Amino acid sequence: MLGCLGVLLVSAQQPPPTASIGAAHAQIAPPPPNYPFPDGRGYVYVAEWHLITAGTGIVKMETAGSERKVTATAESQGVVNVIFPVHDRFESRFDPRSFCSLSIFKHSEEGSHKRETSIHFDYARKKSTLDEKNLKTGETKQVENDLTGCATDVITGFYYLQSLPLQLGSTYEFPISDGKTTIVRATVEKREQVRVPAGTFQAVQVTAEAINGPLQSKGKVWVWYSYDATHIPIQMRAKLGWGTLLFRLQRIEK
Repeated sequence: MLGCLGVLLVSAQQPPPTASIGAAHAQIAPPPPNYPFPDGRGYVYVAEWHLITAGTGIVKMETAGSERKVTATAESQGVVNVIFPVHDRFESRFDPRSFCSLSIFKHSEEGSHKRETSIHFDYARKKSTLDEKNLKTGETKQVENDLTGCATDVITGFYYLQSLPLQLGSTYEFPISDGKTTIVRATVEKREQVRVPAGTFQAVQVTAEAINGPLQSKGKVWVWYSYDATHIPIQMRAKLGWGTLLFRLQRIEK
């Protein structure tokens, strides 16, 4: 399920083509001074597919020395677990002064595919290094890619959006990397009331999509953030080629 969100935003398998219009000025903005990171809060989501409960996901941010650590897990359940079992773990570390991702680790078990991937960002060399191991065959690979500047990742990117003003009508363009970098455009489209298991919230809807790479115009992610200073991500919807996944906030763990 974590991969389903990420695949809309990033192409990890294909090199990005020439940047599209608007991509040249895409950048990560550092958080405001004294920004209150949601440290220690665990956002627990229930995932739905065709009105069926598909599983659960938990995302949490914590301090890690001078860095911040984001962890995320996704576990399928019920009928979906029989058809296509998912057991994913994700950890990202980023610099809280800049919101630049520093490293990523992923353990993915999705259907018959099982692999572990680690990515390290070397901004001084302008390179990212991906190491991946197929846990079924033992096959390994290492790939080095160009890194033009500060980038976020597929999970920390939701926290990055949370830190922005999210004023109605605003558009943000920023790089996301999963080993290779693509540009995401996020637009704050409207305000509406949203009901999830955690309660009823006034929210703003943000639409995010890739504007370059092979996934351009092939999918979108909608995220609803609470319409207050905390910008809690209360609901997410991912439209994929095989269907739509809906993540609804079940509770916040502290």
